[in-house]
Amino acid sequence: MNYNEIVKNQTDYFNSNQTKDVVFRIKQLVKLKSVVMGYEMALYEAIYSDFKKSEFDTYTTELSFIYHEIDEFINKLPKWAKRRRTKTNLINLPARSYIIPEPLGVCLIIGAWNYPYLLSLSPVVAAIASGNTVVLKPSEIPSATSAIMAKLINENFSPEFMIVVEGGILETTELLKQNFDKIFFTGSSPVGKIIYQAAAKNLTPVTLELGGKSPALVTMNCNLKESAKRLVWAKFLNSGQTCIAPDYILVDEAVKKEFLIHLKDYIRKFEYSFENNNYVQIINERNFYRLIELIDKKKIYYGGEVDLQKRYIAPTILTDVTFDDKVMEDEIFGPILPVISYSDLNHAILEIKYRPKPLACYIFTNDIAIKNKLLKDISFGGGAVNDAMMHITNSNLPFGGIGNSGLGNYHGYAGFIAFSHFKSIIDKPFWLEPNLRYPPNTEKKLTWLKRLMRL
Repeated sequence: MNYNEIVKNQTDYFNSNQTKDVVFRIKQLVKLKSVVMGYEMALYEAIYSDFKKSEFDTYTTELSFIYHEIDEFINKLPKWAKRRRTKTNLINLPARSYIIPEPLGVCLIIGAWNYPYLLSLSPVVAAIASGNTVVLKPSEIPSATSAIMAKLINENFSPEFMIVVEGGILETTELLKQNFDKIFFTGSSPVGKIIYQAAAKNLTPVTLELGGKSPALVTMNCNLKESAKRLVWAKFLNSGQTCIAPDYILVDEAVKKEFLIHLKDYIRKFEYSFENNNYVQIINERNFYRLIELIDKKKIYYGGEVDLQKRYIAPTILTDVTFDDKVMEDEIFGPILPVISYSDLNHAILEIKYRPKPLACYIFTNDIAIKNKLLKDISFGGGAVNDAMMHITNSNLPFGGIGNSGLGNYHGYAGFIAFSHFKSIIDKPFWLEPNLRYPPNTEKKLTWLKRLMRL
């Protein structure tokens, strides 16, 4: 595949201005939704073959989000894409001022493997809704989902408008040599740095959706049982292979024992298994062995069972964990939940603050003062109070990280912003022309200019 030719053809197509037409964009969104719906069964089969993800989980955690995103853009795009009037300062009167949203151009979107449909197609929706052309490079790790997305798009859309390029590191490296107008990447922080370096050579703007060790803080005065229920669901959804899953829990020492019992009870109650359609395989053997090395058998409170042939790791709780343990070095990205107790909340906050800023943080408390303190003191991408992961379901909330956990955000209007440039215009008539800015420069003019510039 000739990447130079792909980018050139998309550039030519973009420069024809066809994608700038809002009616064209909406038609493409309607078509994309129709195509995805037509391929639904094939999408379910592909993702099940990659890591035994059920139809229920695929719809609720991936396709439903894509459909919602498409519907929201169809309904709101005419308003979002309109020229917007803004105030004009006194020195520019009688001019008008307005802002024109315009697409960036040819966009490269690099998807992630853990939610292969959502994390590839959701940014695609935002990109084409904003008037861009798209080159999509899905993750090669779940090969069946990569293949079905290539078939879905390449057989139904013109390559000058949108194309899927399959492949691994070699193909991604070659794509990054091209001069794109925007790069959107979802994946790990180390790879994100490589993407950022490659983009810098052409001063290409980027959005980086990365990860990190997202903490959950469980305080003494919260509903322990309900907190445990919500955290168990969030942690073990997709077998923990979720960028915003609670990576570890900080729990008040006074309620630790009771809280651990609730965690164990809910894992048992939910009966996680492939057969119950609520659990998935670890994506490959490399990640399986990586996760096994993180389980300190002496610190297993519950779980710990593994099966290499099935790539299965049972929901596992580790206790008596410290920040010096291996499991606390990097993002876990699997069904292992370390629980660390604290006796001093301020010390727990400092442990978080002196580490890379997390993508998410979850606060469980009924104390308003503690809630406000934690929200103020800890920097993170997004999160929830008395819940976990559900902030991603609200498209009115921009989704993204901070620092090592990401750069930029998307979802809903934030996605439109991510793939648009907002062009600022002063529109002035000829019928009034003060001479204050023109030579000769006098003290009187300077006095007037100082007054006007303050207004």
